[in-house]
Amino acid sequence: MRRKSVPDDVADRVLDRLTAAGLIDDEAFAQAWVQSRHAGRGLAKRALAAELRRRGVADETVNDAVDALDPEQEEHTARALVDRKLRSTRGADPTKRMRRLVGMLARKGYSPALSYRLVKEALAEEGTDPESLPEPPPPAD
Repeated sequence: MRRKSVPDDVADRVLDRLTAAGLIDDEAFAQAWVQSRHAGRGLAKRALAAELRRRGVADETVNDAVDALDPEQEEHTARALVDRKLRSTRGADPTKRMRRLVGMLARKGYSPALSYRLVKEALAEEGTDPESLPEPPPPAD
């Protein structure tokens, strides 16, 4: 409303009425956003939190919404992403595959430790010698 030069007192009254009518609910929006973007795009908590903050959702609301995402569900989603991408990298060098798969998970907000573990497990299940794969970088302080 500020971009449209609506006076602050008018904007406050309109927002108060919309909130009272239940049409503005940041908590419900954040929870729906987290579930939708996690299921649809496979985004992890870190990426989801960043998206919500960019949309102006308060930190406490963001934290509550992303905390509702179960760590097991997050790992299951990451594993499914790796399995799907794994097929398209067959035939490539194992180190290159590792880098591509870990990079894909990193762009979606997954931690390096989880990413390396899941990719290493997936490649080992496929028959790649885990000893031939690069070690993950040390954790950042």
